[in-house]
Amino acid sequence: MSENQASRRSLTGIAGIVAVATLISKVFGLVREQVVAAAFGVGPVANAYAFAYIIPGFLLILLGGINGPFHSALVSVLSRRDKSEAAPLVETVTTLVTGLLLLVTIVLVILAPFFIDLVAPGLATSAEGEEVRLIAIRQLRIMAPMAILAGLIGIGFGTLNASDQYWLPGISPLFSSLAVIGSLGILALSLGGDLLNPEYARLGGMVLAGGTLFGALLQWLVQLYAQARSRLGTFRPRFELSNPGVQEVLRIMGPATLSSGMLHINVYTDLFFASYIANAAAALKYANHIALTPLGIISNMILVPMLPVFSRLAAPENWEELKTRIRQGLLLCALTMLPLTAILVTLSTPIVRLIYQRYAFDEAASDIVAPVLMAYGLGMFFYLGRDILVRVFYALGDGNTPFRISLINIFINAGLDFFLINLFQTPGLVFATIGVNLISMVIMLWVLNNRLNGLPLLHWSKIIAFLFIGTVFAGIGSWGISQLWELWLGYDNLILQIGQIVFPSLVAFSIFFLIASWLKLPELNILIERVKSKVKR
Repeated sequence: MSENQASRRSLTGIAGIVAVATLISKVFGLVREQVVAAAFGVGPVANAYAFAYIIPGFLLILLGGINGPFHSALVSVLSRRDKSEAAPLVETVTTLVTGLLLLVTIVLVILAPFFIDLVAPGLATSAEGEEVRLIAIRQLRIMAPMAILAGLIGIGFGTLNASDQYWLPGISPLFSSLAVIGSLGILALSLGGDLLNPEYARLGGMVLAGGTLFGALLQWLVQLYAQARSRLGTFRPRFELSNPGVQEVLRIMGPATLSSGMLHINVYTDLFFASYIANAAAALKYANHIALTPLGIISNMILVPMLPVFSRLAAPENWEELKTRIRQGLLLCALTMLPLTAILVTLSTPIVRLIYQRYAFDEAASDIVAPVLMAYGLGMFFYLGRDILVRVFYALGDGNTPFRISLINIFINAGLDFFLINLFQTPGLVFATIGVNLISMVIMLWVLNNRLNGLPLLHWSKIIAFLFIGTVFAGIGSWGISQLWELWLGYDNLILQIGQIVFPSLVAFSIFFLIASWLKLPELNILIERVKSKVKR
C-alpha cells in the first residue's frame, strides 16, 4: 500500500469515526431537547434557559468545540512534537487557561443581571418578561463555571485528537445530554412523575441549569481520564512559560479565538431581538435542534473528507482540479440539503408534533415552533454551502477573507433582523440568517472567481437552479401526501404520526432525485456510493 493510499484510508476511517460519534451525540442531544420540551414547553423556564445559556454555550462552542481555537492550536503544535513533550505543555496551558477562565466565571456570577440585561433587554419591558429575567439570572449563576470547563474540554479535544484518539472526544457530548436528562428525570420521580406539577416548573429551571453544568463536568472528566491514561497530562498546576510549545500554542490560540468568536455574534444579535417577542427564544432553540441534527451528520459526511482534498490542491498548478472539487462540494451540499428543505418546509407541523408535543409542550407550542422550523428548512443549503466555501479559503491559507466577511455580516444581520422581525416575527430572525449566509456565499464565490482565474459560475448556477425547481416539486408532492394522510387517516397515535412524516418524505426524496437524475451529475453517483458505504459499515 502506498503512503497516499494509507493516508486516504486513514482519513476515511477518521471521517467514519467522527460521523458515527456525531450521529450518536446529535440523537441524544435531540432526546435531551424532547425532555426539556415535555417538561417546560415554550414557557418561562425554557425561554430563560435559552438566554442564560447564551454566554456559557458560546464559550463551550468557541473554546470547547471540535475545530475550535483551543482544539486547533493544540493539534497543530502537539502533532509535530514527541509524545514525551505533551504532558508539560498541556499542563502549563491548562493552568493558564484555568486561571484566566476562573476570573471570567467570577465576573459572570457577580454581574449575571448585567449580562442577562445585555443579551435580552426586552425581558425588562413586561411582567412576563421580568419573570423570565429572574429565572435566567439564577440559571446563569449556576452555569457560570462552564466557562472554565469549556476551556478544559477544548484542551482535551485537541490533546486527544493530536494522539489519534477520535472516538472518545467525539462521543463525549453524549454525557452532557445524559446529565440533563437524568437530572430532570430524578426531579420528576421525586414529584411522583407529574411533569405538570407547578413545583416541577419552579424547581426545574435550577435543576436544568445544574444538570447542564454537571454534564459539562462529566464531559471534561472523561477526557481527563483518557489524557492521564495516555500520559498526555493531568490536572495539576505547572508554569513552564518558557516552553517553546506553550508559546506557540498561545500565539495560535489568541487570534484564532478572536476570529472564531466573530462567527457567534450573529447568534446574540438574533436573541437580542428575540427578547422582545414572547416565547421566541425557546422556539428558536427547539427548531434549531431539529434542523441541526441532520445538518450536523451530513456536514461531517461532506466536509471531513473534503478538507484534506482542498488542502492538497491549494497550489496554482492544481487549481483546475480544485475548481472541480469546489463544484463537487457545492453540488453534494445541494443534493443533500435541498430534499431536507422540501421536507422541513412542508412537514414542519407533523415533525414538531411528533418530536416535541407531549406534557407541557401542547398544540399551541407546536403552532409557535413549526413556522420557525419551516424557516430553518429554507436555509439548509446556504448554511452548509457557506461552510464549504470557508474551508476552501482555509485550504488556500487565507483566514482573513472569511473573517472580514464575518465582520460585515454582523451589521447586515442586525439590519435584516430589525426589518424582518417586523414582517415575520420569530421566523424573520431565521430569514435574516439565511440572507447573511446567501450574501457570504456570493461574496466568497466572487473572490474565488478572481483568485482562481475564473469559475464556471453560470454553469453551476443553472444546475443549482434546476435542483431548486426539483425541490419545489418535491415539496408539493410531500405536502399533498401529508394532507391526504391527515384527511383520511389522521394523526391520533404515534404510528400514524410517524407515517405522516415517513411516507411524504419518501415521496419528496423520490421526486427530487428523479428530477436530479436527468442532469446526470457525477456528484449524484458520489453521494450514492457514500451512502452505500455507510450502510455497509
